[in-house]
Amino acid sequence: MAKPNQIELQTGERIPILYEDRSVLAIDKPRGWMLAPVSWHNTGRNLQAALMSSIAARDFWARSRNLKYLRFVHRLDADTSGILLLAKSPGAVDTFGSLFESRNMEKVYLAVVRGAPKQSEWTCRRKLAPDPSARGTMKVDARHGKEAETHFRVLQSDGKTTLVEARPVTGRTHQIRVHLAESGHPVVGDGLYGPEPGKDAFHRVPFIPGKVRDAVERVLTIPEARFRESALGLRAVGLAYVDPFTRRRVEICAPLEGFVREYGFDLPRL
Repeated sequence: MAKPNQIELQTGERIPILYEDRSVLAIDKPRGWMLAPVSWHNTGRNLQAALMSSIAARDFWARSRNLKYLRFVHRLDADTSGILLLAKSPGAVDTFGSLFESRNMEKVYLAVVRGAPKQSEWTCRRKLAPDPSARGTMKVDARHGKEAETHFRVLQSDGKTTLVEARPVTGRTHQIRVHLAESGHPVVGDGLYGPEPGKDAFHRVPFIPGKVRDAVERVLTIPEARFRESALGLRAVGLAYVDPFTRRRVEICAPLEGFVREYGFDLPRL
């Protein structure tokens, strides 16, 4: 039985499969899907619950693989798109999860940030801890925070926004977003660590020429419209590791072009 190269959920939404072997499956997670626990039924955009429901229903993509189990090994923020690694067994969850915990996973992200960093490359090592004053967010905490390290490299800039490569060594919640905000260049569209909603100086405008584009830009000068059109400029584009079972090196890449074009940049070389 031929295996489709995408997951088709019961909602009709299709999610591309980027890589697969006997132990894991990597998908290109779209924006807007949360990786909430299965017990959290307070959202219709719970990706784990949607996957389990589709497998239980024996939808073709799952039936063709004889899948009985699939669970995320690591997390991506709801509004972050890109590579998400899923394990096909509880044992694989533990095994591959340990690769993340032991920092043996190479992770690459693209981020679109505000302004133009003065340095072409820099490393942020600010310790992070949950912010008790804002549930679900993180803050820099030199005394009580956990070690966090991210390497950044500027790829392109137009002076107002900049395309940055981020390589996190550790995997703290919202690490890249907080480290970029602390560097003075928050991720575009970040409602948690960037400017307040309605004060977002960046807005996405479709790539259309001339007077039509000018008209769209005039409409989007309204703060509320500008905020509605913004999206988090963060995408997981690379994942590499040595397979713990086969000892082979695995490199997984997500498409870049759609993301960078969305923000007006050219395809970068990573």
